[in-house]
Amino acid sequence: MAEHNELGKAGETAAIAYLKSKNYRIRHVNWRRGHLELDIVAETDNEIVFIEVKTRSGHWESPEDAVTNAKIRHIVTAADAYIQTFDIDLDARFDIIAVIGHAPNFEIEHIEDAFYPPINRYY
Repeated sequence: MAEHNELGKAGETAAIAYLKSKNYRIRHVNWRRGHLELDIVAETDNEIVFIEVKTRSGHWESPEDAVTNAKIRHIVTAADAYIQTFDIDLDARFDIIAVIGHAPNFEIEHIEDAFYPPINRYY
């Protein structure tokens, strides 16, 4: 496995451990439907939380900056498919977990409500 893939997997594992320590219930990891993917789907306080995990080895690039508008649209589309598939009737939230460094000494930054679904405008 390539080094960046190993770092990403370790970062995702650290993010899951972090969420569990905060009493989140993990519903799915790397959920896929066709070309859609969600890194982590969790529940907490009557909310469903869609979490994008970004792992970097150093501080030179902010991991959350990698979540572009196109990526946000992709995540929101995947979240909608997830909600429809599992008939979810909970408020939804979109978070980013930035994992920085190397295992086992990662720094974790949890950005709650990192973005909101874009509103489609029809004229």
